[in-house]
Amino acid sequence: MSLNLTILGCHSATPRVNAYPTSQYLEINNRHFLIDCGEGTQRQMRKYKVGFSKINHIFISHLHGDHFFGLIGLISTFGILNREKDLHIYGPKGIKEITVLQLKLSKSWTKYQLIFHELESKESELIFEDDKVSVYTIPLDHRVYTNGFLFKEKPKLRKLHIANIQQYDEIETCDYHNIKAGKDYALSSGEVVLNKELTIDPPKPKSYAFCSDTAYKPSIVPIIKDVDLLYHESTFLKDREDLCEKTKHSTAEQAATIANSANVEKLIIGHYSSRYSNLNDFKKEAQTVFQNVELAEAGNSYSITLP
Repeated sequence: MSLNLTILGCHSATPRVNAYPTSQYLEINNRHFLIDCGEGTQRQMRKYKVGFSKINHIFISHLHGDHFFGLIGLISTFGILNREKDLHIYGPKGIKEITVLQLKLSKSWTKYQLIFHELESKESELIFEDDKVSVYTIPLDHRVYTNGFLFKEKPKLRKLHIANIQQYDEIETCDYHNIKAGKDYALSSGEVVLNKELTIDPPKPKSYAFCSDTAYKPSIVPIIKDVDLLYHESTFLKDREDLCEKTKHSTAEQAATIANSANVEKLIIGHYSSRYSNLNDFKKEAQTVFQNVELAEAGNSYSITLP
């Protein structure tokens, strides 16, 4: 499996009996990330069997309670579970101050290392990278400083075209690594065999874009262009677009317009206002602009596998 997203919570503001604020668990290329951490996140992690020990990186979009009030509880639970591994937290400037203050006043210092990566830039920037995955910010437009996050697989090595390679006796196994890395092969005769004759294109790298609370912002389209999966908040329907302007949120139609403009493969909408009882209205509105839409619901998983 290349990419799997599990929705832990997807409603706005006030937690209810069957409605949890924003939190998501993303597995991409064998990396495990927690995105936002509203109240009840650890309970939802237990319910949907997200291993606590897998989480080493937490990304917080902004400092509104329904997106991070579960963080201090999760940090404390990690301590109770005798965690030893470092925990990296990415979020707006101020997230370190508020977290450390809670730990200080409750005398609940962790034995493991908390490493904060505080964000201030209003431009998209690379904030995490290893040999398999890169993570970029998606600057959004909300009432406080807010980012979405773009998760991208690193391109995989090219696949060997063994039948073609075997036509050249002098190409040996020790040459395979360079060939998979995309290099041409120079024969002893001086002839150069182009890499495209010796390899097959690898699968397209998978990508996921998480767009948290935001007003309609078309300028993010180039950042999320062609992603496989896009989550975009849709707090209101277009009948209350006036509230979007006041609260800096989006309608289902606006989320779909972003998806359509960015040519994404699939759109997931969530962060519904509690004023609406029929969530299918969100899907219907979005599908007037973009067809491949699904409603976020706690426990739902979305997978993109290798072809």
